[in-house]
Amino acid sequence: MQTYRKVLLAAAASLVFSASAMAADKLKMGIEAAYPPFNNKDASGQVVGFDKDIGDALCAKMKVECEVVTSDWDGIIPALMAKKFDFLISSLSINEERKQAVDFTDPYYSNKLQFIAPKNVDFKVDKESLQGKVIGVQRSTLAGTWMEDNMEGVELKLYDTQENAYLDLTSGRLDGILADKYANYDWLKTEAGRTYEFKGDPVVEGDKIAIAVHKGNDELRNKLNAALKEIIADGTYKKINDKYFPFSIY
Repeated sequence: MQTYRKVLLAAAASLVFSASAMAADKLKMGIEAAYPPFNNKDASGQVVGFDKDIGDALCAKMKVECEVVTSDWDGIIPALMAKKFDFLISSLSINEERKQAVDFTDPYYSNKLQFIAPKNVDFKVDKESLQGKVIGVQRSTLAGTWMEDNMEGVELKLYDTQENAYLDLTSGRLDGILADKYANYDWLKTEAGRTYEFKGDPVVEGDKIAIAVHKGNDELRNKLNAALKEIIADGTYKKINDKYFPFSIY
């Protein structure tokens, strides 16, 4: 009986170990999937974009299987904190407020904020010139925070997705948009964006974009940082970059 009991205990321990190993070999990565070219869905409903490609490359280096879990932007950090996914790779700017809730990896690209507006409009980007205009920004972004901090008195319209802001711009409900330069760059190349252009210089430069993990998960954060160094060193990062941009965004 004692021998039989030992066998059962050993088998149970083996199952627990196997389950733990399997869990460690599979990770969930959170993505908004509504922010092209960084993350969106193709015609078949598959998540695609720069963020997704970088995430896949990192998972390959870490030798883990990764499953994409999508989330609306407004709830994407709470979803990470609720452990609906293991890491969040969705063009998230590093800032002090977010650092209170999550831990960040090293940046995987740098961004800028810049206005866009119709080509045929004299659009100046100082506070006095923007009085009386309606500017669109995506909610809970660096662009929204910058507008609130620097453009007091300018009418601000908040959107749940960047795509909805572009729709209102083309419908004439906005005078301009402030957003990440590279998202704007991609949209300006579309048929809808061809009559619009960048206005003024970037109002913010050196916006660092990183992957977020659960607070205190140094093991995963360190693995992601090591994998990021590897894909930069072996040229994988450049191949992904060049797929989306004719210039480096690192």
